[in-house]
Amino acid sequence: MARTAWTVRAITRAMLPVLLVLTTIEIGSGLVLESFEAELLAYPSLLILVPVTIGTAGNLGSILAARLSTAFHLGTLSFAVDDDRLLGNAVATVALALTVFPVIGVGAWGLGVLTGGPSLPVTTVLAVAVTSGAVLSVLAVAVTVVATYVAYRLELDPDDVVIPVVTNVCDVLGVVVLFVVVQVLV
Repeated sequence: MARTAWTVRAITRAMLPVLLVLTTIEIGSGLVLESFEAELLAYPSLLILVPVTIGTAGNLGSILAARLSTAFHLGTLSFAVDDDRLLGNAVATVALALTVFPVIGVGAWGLGVLTGGPSLPVTTVLAVAVTSGAVLSVLAVAVTVVATYVAYRLELDPDDVVIPVVTNVCDVLGVVVLFVVVQVLV
C-alpha cells in the first residue's frame, strides 16, 4: 500500500516533481500542434478534432486510472498479465473508445460543414477520428497501467499521481497521433 500521507505537505512533495515534468512534456505537445497548423486551418473539421480527441483520450485514461487505483487500494489489483480485472478494464476502455470516436468524427465533420469552411469528406474525418481514437485508447491503457505500476513501485498513492500523468501524457500523445494519422489519411 502507498505510504504517501494525506497532508498538504506530503501530497505537494509527491506531486510537485511530477507536475514540473508534465509541464515540460506539455510544451512538446504545443510544438507538435504548431507544426501542423496549416492543415488544421485548412480543414475546420480537423481543427475541431484536436481538443475533442485529446480530451477524450485523457478521459478514457482517467476512467481506467480511477478503476485501477480503486482496485489497488482494495488489494484486488495484481500487475500480472493474466489478471482478469486488469484485462477486462483495458478491453472495456478500448471498446468504449471504439464506440465514442465514430460519433466524434461525424460530429466534427458536421461542425466543420456548419462553419462553412472547406470540408473533407465525412469518410475521411471519420477515418481520422476512429483511427486516432483506436490508437490513443491502446496508448492510454498502456500509459495508465505503467503509471499505476510505477506509482505502486515508488510507494506513491496512485490517486495523487496517476490521473495527472495520464491526462498530460495523453494530451501529448493525442496531438502526435492525430498529426501522424492526418499525414497518412489526408
